[in-house]
This record gives sequence, C-alpha cells and structure tokens, in this order.
Amino acid sequence: MYNMERDSVLKIFKETGVLMQGHFLLASGRHSDTYLQCARIFQYPDYSEKIAMTLADYFSDDDIDLVIGPAIGAIILSYEVARCLGVKTIFAEQEDGRMALRRGFEIEKGSRVLVVEDVITTGGSVKEVIELVRSCGGEVVGVGTVVDRSGGTVDFGVKQRCVISMEIKSYPAEECPICSTGIPLTKPGSKSMI
Repeated sequence: MYNMERDSVLKIFKETGVLMQGHFLLASGRHSDTYLQCARIFQYPDYSEKIAMTLADYFSDDDIDLVIGPAIGAIILSYEVARCLGVKTIFAEQEDGRMALRRGFEIEKGSRVLVVEDVITTGGSVKEVIELVRSCGGEVVGVGTVVDRSGGTVDFGVKQRCVISMEIKSYPAEECPICSTGIPLTKPGSKSMI
C-alpha cells in the first residue's frame, strides 16, 4: 500500500506554494487566514501521482467503476486517481447554480462511484456531487480528498479518506476577526480583491 507520511505531504505543500497566509474568501463564503491552493501541486506530475496513489490505495478494495470530482479543482485529481485505479473518470460542473454532468458525461445506473475533491472545508461541493451521482442511479462508495481542513468534522455518510487532515479555522463573514485588521480580502484562484 502506498501511503504518504504527513511530513512528506507538508514538504510538498511548502515546495509548491500550496499553503498561503493572508485574508481569504473561501468557496463556502467563509473567511480564513490560511488557504490551501492545491492546484499548485498538480503542476508537478510526480507529486500528483504520489497524492493520487495514496487516495487510490485507500479505495483499491472497493470495486470502484468511476471517479468523479467537481470542476475545476478536482479535474486533475479525479483523472489521476482514476488512472491509478484503472477506471473511467468524469467531472461535474456548475450549471444554473448546481452541479451537473455536461459534455456528454453519464453515470450508469448501479455504478460504484468514488467522489474526489482537492480541499474540503464545509463539504458543500462534495455534497452536491454526491446528490448528482445518486440522482443518476450511481452508488457513492467513498469520498477521497487531498486535504480535509475541517479536522474530520464533515461527514458524508460514506467511507472517507484524506491524504492529510489540517484543522484550519474559518469564520462566517460577519464574525471574521481578520476583517478588522485591514488585510484585504482576497478570493483565492484570482488576483481580484473583494
């Protein structure tokens, strides 16, 4: 079984600039002084493979038929994990405010599906993908993530594994103590200020 040690993962995060400090608006709408830009890992195929192999090994005995992740952050991860498992991969993307299958992607009824995501804070995107899979008749057998930044508090009701768990504080926008410091609020993934 391939399993990355915590120190190895943190070393990769440091080398690739994944771990960022500042004042960030998360996809969940919450604010945090720490952001994990996991997309930076996927610039490096060797690191991507190590991360994906770790997740794939956690689910290697679960008879997975399909791997799916929410666009855009989990597209490469989904591909790499599926490659390691030797199965098909697709991705879900937003359409009219909800996750949907586009581009001719389909989930066959009864398919055993693994949902992957780069980072989980509240699990909102993963919950939407799980709902989508089930609405298509697929069976969600697990959720695999690179980083669980909830410290293990998010439960999807299926087998869950992460490469690394990090308890990183986030705040509802109206309760954010960073807002009063004058540090500009930045939306990760873009250079635009809010």
